[in-house]
Amino acid sequence: MRTVAPLHPDSWLQKPAHIAWLAAEGMRLLPFARASRVDQGFAALDACGRLPEPACAELIHTTRMTHCFALAHIQGIPGYAELLDHGIGALQGALRDTEFGGWFADAARAGDKSAYLHAFVALAASSARMAGRPGAQALLDEAIAVLEARFWSEEEGALRENLSRDWGQEEAYRGANSNMHATEAFLALADATGDTLWLQRALRIAERVIHGHAATRGHVVVEHFDQEWEALPDYNDDRRADPFRPYGSTPGHSFEWARLLLHLEAALQAAELPAPDWLLADACGLFARASRDAWNADGAPGLVYTLDWASQPVVRARLHWVHAEAIAAAAALLKRTGEPAYEDWYRCFWEFSASRFMDLQNGSWHHELDTSNQPASSIWPGKPDLYHAYQAILLPRLPLAKSLATALAV
Repeated sequence: MRTVAPLHPDSWLQKPAHIAWLAAEGMRLLPFARASRVDQGFAALDACGRLPEPACAELIHTTRMTHCFALAHIQGIPGYAELLDHGIGALQGALRDTEFGGWFADAARAGDKSAYLHAFVALAASSARMAGRPGAQALLDEAIAVLEARFWSEEEGALRENLSRDWGQEEAYRGANSNMHATEAFLALADATGDTLWLQRALRIAERVIHGHAATRGHVVVEHFDQEWEALPDYNDDRRADPFRPYGSTPGHSFEWARLLLHLEAALQAAELPAPDWLLADACGLFARASRDAWNADGAPGLVYTLDWASQPVVRARLHWVHAEAIAAAAALLKRTGEPAYEDWYRCFWEFSASRFMDLQNGSWHHELDTSNQPASSIWPGKPDLYHAYQAILLPRLPLAKSLATALAV
């Protein structure tokens, strides 16, 4: 089975000017993120690209910045090797738990160990390894060891969620979000190590979360589960706008999953491993349902953050990461199928994002828009995240079969 389809000559993905525009936007995004450096890693920036007082290094920002700076270095953009090395050093130093293993959520060095964040450690380490930086291989080896010993459940074919600092207590919860980012990390690990076991594990996660749950519910991603993988549809009904575990369905994750299923299909085929037909079918189903239900859901353009189980808007804010993932998913499906509808969506999402999210005055992208599509900060204050927007300008230019760092390194 082919993993790519011919593109129409008029496709934006074929236009040299569009490709140059994507590259230019990447060069605009990167300098803004440099200011996130602090002594112990990378921290969140405010809306103007400044570090608030006090600024604390966080694992989520340190891993994502390290990953992005690795991608910049691999592309041959000067000035990011030192920042990449700083990220590696932080992950081997201030944010690493030398007593019990694993990584702290921030430089305050307290709290539980999170599967979600440890997946990003593995992603950052994989990208740093592909960039050939000192210490990256040791970091990668440690990230793999922690994932396998503490988070991966062979019986479940998925990751456990949160564990106490000493690993002795486990949260009675399973999450689609952490397992989605594990799928992304496992694709990168397969490339960085050459071990196809990671592809097989990614397939097991996707089969459970997407083919086993989302596909049977009309391609709506179920986010929250108990330890037996029974769905928890009322989870966080009292915290509907939670930035990581919101109530209801999250269309942005449907787009993200759709893209990852196509990368997984291509990676399996490149490794001459069986790639089930449902990977493409579910990717198409996820995209179709999310774009139908979330775009213009309340009468205004843009994709809403969350929906209830009747596909009605719950949190109507527009988040930048949702649109970045929609862009990347549309590009992936366009490359995979060649169908004109994905070209239309790709252009639609970019037109909205370029006019609403890109902040040409203060830099980067607004991370949140309110119901009137004006900049807001009720869920995501400031501009701490380079990862989603930067990947959105890279993924349309790259093939499906390689993880980002590997594709850029070729």
